[in-house]
Amino acid sequence: MLEIRNLKKAYGNYHALLGLDMSVREGSLYGLVGPNGAGKTTAIKIISGLLSADEGEVFISGIDARHEPDRVKELIGYVPDSFGIYENLTVREYMEFFAAAYGMEGLVARKRCENLIAQVGLEDKMDFHVNALSRGMQQRLCLARALIHDPRLLIMDEPTSGLDPRTRYEFKELVSELHDAGKTVIVSSHVLSELSQMCTDVGIMENGQMIISGAMESIMARIESSNPIRITIMDGMNDAVAIMKRNPHVKTISQNGHQFLVNFDGFREDEAALLEQLIGADIPVREFVREPGSLESYFMQITDHTEEKVIMRNDY
Repeated sequence: MLEIRNLKKAYGNYHALLGLDMSVREGSLYGLVGPNGAGKTTAIKIISGLLSADEGEVFISGIDARHEPDRVKELIGYVPDSFGIYENLTVREYMEFFAAAYGMEGLVARKRCENLIAQVGLEDKMDFHVNALSRGMQQRLCLARALIHDPRLLIMDEPTSGLDPRTRYEFKELVSELHDAGKTVIVSSHVLSELSQMCTDVGIMENGQMIISGAMESIMARIESSNPIRITIMDGMNDAVAIMKRNPHVKTISQNGHQFLVNFDGFREDEAALLEQLIGADIPVREFVREPGSLESYFMQITDHTEEKVIMRNDY
């Protein structure tokens, strides 16, 4: 659905994008995450045709966005992080205005607007002025407006920012329903727990580049394998340390009493092999378990460049 190659964008001396590569498969719900200043909004605006790139290529459904921008815009629905203008209109007038911008008039336009307003749960707000709506309702209306021309790709920049927990949950459910109906959706968000629950794919940006991306299932498997192992033994401390230090997957070892926290970069079969070595050496192992992890912990881990501090016993 979306292919980005070597995308670059600078604002004066500040480089927002430094050769961004990004791929979003059709039918996915793609979560785009990254710290402030990572370049997410710049990338989204270039994809949506609101900003020109300095270098690079953007293809949507095989169409070159730079050479055929009008064709590409027909495929995209964009929900910005701020609501926008025309707040003095009623909900009905607001929707019909944008329907007219897409060439819809008369009964066709009215029916389309009414259906979308009902889809986002604002049917009882038809005659309310937009500026009288809560932020959550405005976001719903903005989503309805983005769907007027039935786009194949829906792009949302921080859509739940500033919403209360209940409204955020309801908005998330609405986005999931659109995805289930066949839309390809890109969501930029800092609420990583929500992305891990709703997205099929995820990309993590930092300093204008994509540092990791893929299917959520694959990313979560990486998270699991990157978490430390907690090992508790009853006796044989020195022998246990010697075995762990010889294991090529053990990177660091921290100890607190009879408990070890081991930075281990192997997979489940490698974990099983280490446990087998410990038991084979008659070391009484009371506990051997991976620490639980999350998308948030993984995000902090791969975007934190401070040197890891590990406290080790002098006799290691």
